[in-house]
Amino acid sequence: MSNNGSRRLSIRLQAQQFIKNEQVILSALAVVIGGASGFAAVGFRHFIDFVQHFFYGFQGEKITEGFAHIPWWQILLVPVVGGGIVGIFIRYFLPEGKPQGVPHVIEATALKGGRMSLKTGLRAAVASAFSIGVGASVGREGPVVHLGASIGAWLSKRLHLGYTLFRTLLGCGVAAAIATSFNAPIAGVFFALEVVVGHYAISAFAPIVIASVVGTIISRIYYGDFPAFILPNAMSLSSFWEFPAFALLGIVSAFAAIAFMWTVIFAEDTFTKLKVPFWLKPMIGGLALGAMALVFPQVIGVGYEATDAALSESYELWLLLALIVMKTIATAISLGSGFSGGVFSPSLFIGAMVGGAYGIVATSIFPEFSSGTGAYTVIGMGAVAGAVLGAPISTILMIFELTNDYALTIAVMIATSLSTVITQQVHRKSFFMWQLERRGVEIRGGREASLMRTLTIGHMVHSDVATIAPDADLATVRMKLRKTKLGQLFVVDKKGRLEGCISFVELADGLDLQDEKGATVTAIEVARTKAAQLEENANIEQALEAHGASGEVYIPVVNNSEDGILKGVIHEHDVALAYKKAMEQARAEERGEI
Repeated sequence: MSNNGSRRLSIRLQAQQFIKNEQVILSALAVVIGGASGFAAVGFRHFIDFVQHFFYGFQGEKITEGFAHIPWWQILLVPVVGGGIVGIFIRYFLPEGKPQGVPHVIEATALKGGRMSLKTGLRAAVASAFSIGVGASVGREGPVVHLGASIGAWLSKRLHLGYTLFRTLLGCGVAAAIATSFNAPIAGVFFALEVVVGHYAISAFAPIVIASVVGTIISRIYYGDFPAFILPNAMSLSSFWEFPAFALLGIVSAFAAIAFMWTVIFAEDTFTKLKVPFWLKPMIGGLALGAMALVFPQVIGVGYEATDAALSESYELWLLLALIVMKTIATAISLGSGFSGGVFSPSLFIGAMVGGAYGIVATSIFPEFSSGTGAYTVIGMGAVAGAVLGAPISTILMIFELTNDYALTIAVMIATSLSTVITQQVHRKSFFMWQLERRGVEIRGGREASLMRTLTIGHMVHSDVATIAPDADLATVRMKLRKTKLGQLFVVDKKGRLEGCISFVELADGLDLQDEKGATVTAIEVARTKAAQLEENANIEQALEAHGASGEVYIPVVNNSEDGILKGVIHEHDVALAYKKAMEQARAEERGEI
């Protein structure tokens, strides 16, 4: 073969290897998911406008202006009627009859291998868009995140991808959704990594960046290159002497975030105790929302109109303070009664009011050092939202992308860091982690723990074990025990159900008991009936805990807790080896090797 022919063959082989490379495939899929999630976010906002126009006769975020032209009874009754529709829809069309959101995405990533249902994602988006359209005081970013993640998970499932790729593409959907919503690609990337994916592995970073950029392009083509909020033209720090004031704002924001979460907890518990049908609860919540909107229409919907007004310093101190309380209550009622939606927009709203009120007071005390109320409003937004979401990094980056002001971003960093630390110390967890805990779902231990929870022990079970009948005498027990390799017998009945374990210690105790009684002692009488055991579908983390608590080298494994059929035993060495492999996989993933 000529040199030219060899060169062409080499190039062709390299091209084939490049096309088959996992990162190349991921990057191509990231473009698809980014585009799909971006258009889904746009469609979600259109559906909100459609519902709002159908019930109120106008669309858009200028709620206060729109409410000025409709009768009071319409403002009062629309959330009631809409609440009934939302309640029935959620009850019959969503899993467990409950709203879906960001916590379900986190759960899917950590515990379910990134598996999510596109059908559920679309239905949850409909419920959330309808809730916002009829006036529920909830955010639209959480539902869009859930929808974007569902799209990524659906495509991964269709292509039969592995767990690692599943999780990465799910993060692509999340990043694109956030980027499209806020026109903030960097914030989209870090929100996906910080809140949903849970790590910053190099292998996941590039595809998520690509998806976020695609979502941003769609946003800018469709809505223009404008930030999510209208910021004052001139906004910068007046003096570095203001930094103590920013730190104090972080502390104030932490208490506002804690009060918000506690109010939501109280509202949810209160509505749970109501002995009425599920679909009726959103109607009760809707009636309360309608009554509040008659006096404070700013609390209805996502609240971006009021947030923009606070940024432009249009509200007086009394109104800012009133809206902090009213928006907190309105959001708590909305979420507690069963409306579907997120908390990103409400936390930004409350943060803007907290920052604006604080800025008015601080400026009145030290006018020569103040950067203006608008600057404090921006800082308050970041501080409250970062504390509520448990996502300080992505929140800080979002504020930076909105303002393009480095000095102001430093102030946001100080306030957000303090508010997040204080909130974590007092409330112990973010809003999303709290919601998961309330559902009995535990997400802890980081990437390593999530890996261990996905690895089951079924393939590590040794089925070659020695068993004995419950009514066998001690002579039979001694004979079988001498022959067994494990130094342990397992007492099972005729159906194969595990009833206890016998080692040489129990045998010795049994022989002493037999001498004392002067009668035959059976296997079940000397067996340890409360010995540790594991189910066949238990994971590595549960096996480690069982070995550590019991001190046993071998632990019996049964098919399930109800039947209790003995399947074999698991050795602590096998569990330790599986744990080691899980750690190596996590480290390799972070280095981008897998």
